[in-house]
Amino acid sequence: MVTLRAMMPDDALPLQEAFAAIGWDKPSAQFERYVAEAEAGDRVCLVAEVDGRLAGYCTLCWESGYPPFRAARIPEIVDLNVLPGFRRRGVATALVDALEREAATRGDTVGLGVGLYADYGPAQRMYVARGYLPDGRGIVYAGQPVEPGASVAIDDDACLMFTRRLA
Repeated sequence: MVTLRAMMPDDALPLQEAFAAIGWDKPSAQFERYVAEAEAGDRVCLVAEVDGRLAGYCTLCWESGYPPFRAARIPEIVDLNVLPGFRRRGVATALVDALEREAATRGDTVGLGVGLYADYGPAQRMYVARGYLPDGRGIVYAGQPVEPGASVAIDDDACLMFTRRLA
């Protein structure tokens, strides 16, 4: 059973440690910033637990860092991460469902970015299955459009931006 709750300050270190255990650099300061932004009303931060164990987290930014979303006032789902032992158990779906409901309280569209390399394959498929469509602006690197002919690293900063109508 997946349980969702608001991210709390005390979650910062356990989240850092859980992701460090799989070789990911997710510093506690990142989660502390998320909580501060949530307290300021700029972000929604959710933690997922399965049987009382930390399973993942995700956030919703009310003001996207991606200029086209920001201009259109499209909130952005950011930083969806589920620990490997909890994948394919509905954790990501529960997190995204909840954040889409939050986004729907302020508008009829939500956006997100998805990475381009194979590690993002399951997320790419999940978003398309949920009805997300590319925004039509092409590849983005660190939130900025990539011009034709430019070269960029295919890393976590390279993505394709998607939107979904909620209503």
